[in-house]
Amino acid sequence: MASLLLSRRDLDFLLYEWLDAEALPARSRYAEHSRDTFDAALDLSEQVAGKHFAPHNKRNDSEEPRFDGERVIMHPEVAAALAVYNDTGLMAAGMDASVGGMQLPACITMACGAWFSAANVSTMAYPFLTAANANLLIAHGSEQQIETFVIPMIEGRFFGTMCLSEPQAGSSLADVATKAVPSAGDTFRLTGNKMWISAGEHELSENIIHLVLARIPGSPAGVKGLSLFIVPKFLVNDDGSAGDRNDVVLAGLNHKMGYRGTTNTLLNFGEGAFLPAGEAGAVGYLVGEPNRGLAYMFHMMNEARIGVGLGAVALGYTGYLHSLDYARVRPQGRPITDRDPTSAQVPLIAHPDVRRMLLAQKSYVEGGLALSLYCARLLDDEVSATDPGVRHEAKQLLDVLTPIAKSWPSQWCLEANSLAIQVHGGYGYTREYNVEQFYRDNRLNPIHEGTHGIQALDLLGRKVVADGGASLGLLLARISDTVTLARDVDGELAEFAADLQQAGDRVASTTATLWSSGDPEVALANASLYLEAVGHVVVAWLWLDQMVTAAAQRGDFYDGKRAAGRYFFRYELPAIGPRLDLLDSLERTTLDSRPEWF
Repeated sequence: MASLLLSRRDLDFLLYEWLDAEALPARSRYAEHSRDTFDAALDLSEQVAGKHFAPHNKRNDSEEPRFDGERVIMHPEVAAALAVYNDTGLMAAGMDASVGGMQLPACITMACGAWFSAANVSTMAYPFLTAANANLLIAHGSEQQIETFVIPMIEGRFFGTMCLSEPQAGSSLADVATKAVPSAGDTFRLTGNKMWISAGEHELSENIIHLVLARIPGSPAGVKGLSLFIVPKFLVNDDGSAGDRNDVVLAGLNHKMGYRGTTNTLLNFGEGAFLPAGEAGAVGYLVGEPNRGLAYMFHMMNEARIGVGLGAVALGYTGYLHSLDYARVRPQGRPITDRDPTSAQVPLIAHPDVRRMLLAQKSYVEGGLALSLYCARLLDDEVSATDPGVRHEAKQLLDVLTPIAKSWPSQWCLEANSLAIQVHGGYGYTREYNVEQFYRDNRLNPIHEGTHGIQALDLLGRKVVADGGASLGLLLARISDTVTLARDVDGELAEFAADLQQAGDRVASTTATLWSSGDPEVALANASLYLEAVGHVVVAWLWLDQMVTAAAQRGDFYDGKRAAGRYFFRYELPAIGPRLDLLDSLERTTLDSRPEWF
């Protein structure tokens, strides 16, 4: 029976036929690998996700962690699944061999991770955050910090978090108030509160390594005065074991509509519950240089943003497969031309409107998966290509695509989950069927790692205008390259190529129009509409590129690819026109509306 988590056939197409991952072992970084080792990692991920993560997903949702005043209690399947995950070595799948990693390409490790997010996104959150934490420290920490904190995370003994937001400062990091006062040796003492910290407290590991943004006295105001600190739940002994309890404590658990199996916490630092070495404040260790904390944290945040997008894809994808399976087996009604009430009912998939909903889902989730894996392939080029020009262009493209890779799947794969519920009819709205949980879990992703509005400001306010618009120019050039290829394939693809070229040209002209106003407030007032439009153009491009790859192939799989791509070009891409028209008009309604009018 085919998996209801993801389509392995689609992954193979994207990785090997489209992204040419088989060519990566020719590069020195991946020389120890081959198609066989890539497939072995994917097979292992599918097996472990299906056997150890998926079975407790609904229990994760219905029996969320609880705090008894002393410890967090959760059901034992979570720890058991994570123990199996740790044994696979996948925590360090993409990391350097020098720290015990496998040095697998990012496109393979992300594909592996998608299986786990589709199976149980709440349990996968713990290793997801831990790996991102470790990657930040590998990039910016000292050798001693890597030895003390990263190696145990790679081994699965320690887990990690990121601590940015505070009760009074959610996304507004300029208002972070947590303080870090220099103390004995190379340590600091931290006091303050952190809110919405996923995986912030549990007993799933020997230790929890918090990465905390805080201010050193005398630092500049705003984000330029933030430094980054390692604050372990337990201090680490010389032999690497967990020692005395640090002064970071759980103040309470937040209970969200989704991701219910992931502890979401309010943490207090330095409230005096524990006094390591008899001194007030949680012991912290400075990462890198003072006042560069946000720059370092962006290493983890950007990885997490692409990861959030991939998680949204995974939830949308499994919802699509569940609704597809249901539509194939659920009898419902008769064809519109059959007026005989005694004739046999037909399956849901026989009805055109159900096929419309399935095609929409397919176009969103397969388009979103292509976007996530394309970004991962860019990362592989950035770190392993022998040509410096290729590495530079990969970084440019990845920079401009990151806000899209986070937000587009979070919006449209959530819409896929909504359609999956609709395909199920009344049953889809009940907890007996999985699709309603997938929707609730996925509804958190539009706010994880920055809202659509924040990603939109990043895209329009920074990424597309950086270096005189070089990144946007490169993206549009890549789109034009695909347009050129598609024009030579067949009539339908030539038609889509013309539509895509026109859309790309409009993005360029609209971007220029917005910034020609000379007023940043006007330019950015409708940035979210810009993000939606550019995101649709990017996904249309990736669909056309896939269709070019599949053009000479025949069979149901490839016909399905063409149908989903056709749907996206005929039903979705035209929707960007009104958005771009409104942006071109420099519309001010939202900007000019006064608070007292609401």
